[in-house]
Amino acid sequence: MLLPFLFTAIGFIQLALQDGFRWEYGAALTVWTACFATADMLLHRRLPRANPHLLPLTALLVGWGLVLIARLAPNFLLRQSVWLVLSTGMLLAVTLVPRGLGWLRQYKYSWLVAGLILLAATLVFGVNPSGAGARLWLGGGGVYFQPSEPLKILLVVFLAVYLSDRRRQMIDLPAKIGNLPLPHPAYFGPMLLMWGFSILLLFWQRDLGAALLFFITFLLMLYAAIGQKRYLLMGGGLLLVVGALGTRMFDYVALRVQAWWNPWLDPAGRSFQIVQSLLAFASGGFFGQGLGQGLPTAIPVVHTDFVFAAIGEEYGLLGALGVLIALGLMVYLAFQIALAGRTHFQQLLAVGLGTMLGGQTLLITAGTLKLIPLTGVTLPFVSYGGSSLLTGFVMVGLLLSLSAVSYQPSAFSNGLTAER
Repeated sequence: MLLPFLFTAIGFIQLALQDGFRWEYGAALTVWTACFATADMLLHRRLPRANPHLLPLTALLVGWGLVLIARLAPNFLLRQSVWLVLSTGMLLAVTLVPRGLGWLRQYKYSWLVAGLILLAATLVFGVNPSGAGARLWLGGGGVYFQPSEPLKILLVVFLAVYLSDRRRQMIDLPAKIGNLPLPHPAYFGPMLLMWGFSILLLFWQRDLGAALLFFITFLLMLYAAIGQKRYLLMGGGLLLVVGALGTRMFDYVALRVQAWWNPWLDPAGRSFQIVQSLLAFASGGFFGQGLGQGLPTAIPVVHTDFVFAAIGEEYGLLGALGVLIALGLMVYLAFQIALAGRTHFQQLLAVGLGTMLGGQTLLITAGTLKLIPLTGVTLPFVSYGGSSLLTGFVMVGLLLSLSAVSYQPSAFSNGLTAER
């Protein structure tokens, strides 16, 4: 934990040397230190077998995010610090209070229905803090959250429970269309109905990033459960069909595709963000302009959707690779925890959480680099966003709980032999 602390403290010192010391810098660093010192101490005492690398990686990314928010949108620094306190409390509650993970299985449908009710509530009570655009938030008085964020966890938990319970039936009881074997609809139908309802709501709300992320997570968890590649091919084809239909039916989808295909047709209009993002990466070079020395604030909402472009400009290729490696290590650890899981539910839950983190990272980083159309999701733990930070901490808490109950390597090897 010392390295993340030094990295975060040096970042705030750099900003203070350039613009003068602001008490918000000291407050944010104090909150960061108190939160992670408390979490590290309690986890070390209560869950000594939990993975020792997840929390330091989270601390590094969150500290980096606080430094970037102080640089790009200092008015939001204290608000993000408050969300950090709440998120740390939620991580400790999820990790230390329950005994085991049976409570997730017991209320699987309740979690999903609650999430869908929250999501549906935005159709009636949804607001947009900026006053324009898609109404994806609930709240008021300066405090808002996105219901699609907690739905990420709820959906992963539901899929992990359902797939682990129905895994054998889905493999052994196929239905057929011609010569094409399919899972039996009695087991596969209810899950698809719930999935289709959530996707319908997301498209209705114009939250394409969450819809795409959910679909990718669903496909990979299904593949992890039954190991049949044809579902990946079918899902990829369905994704292309939905994308083509969305481009024709919805103007906002068509505008994003056009801005991705050739942003230079309207660089000062609808493609302004992506053009400025590309210029930021180009000016960053290998080592970057230096913290506080670039012009990333020329990108609209840079502290949320385009924070990766700010890293590319001021930290350069080295910094961009650094944040990708840190997030990649978290995904790698999630899959290692999945391999060591005692039950199919534990394995699928870890796979789903790792896929959600990795998929979200790839969607936003590839979008800011114009590799794919921009989807508007946040960079986990780094971008500004209270509900996103809270969701990320709950994911880390679940992974820590899973790692604490996993087999040791020797026991895992014996377990594999016995299962075979």
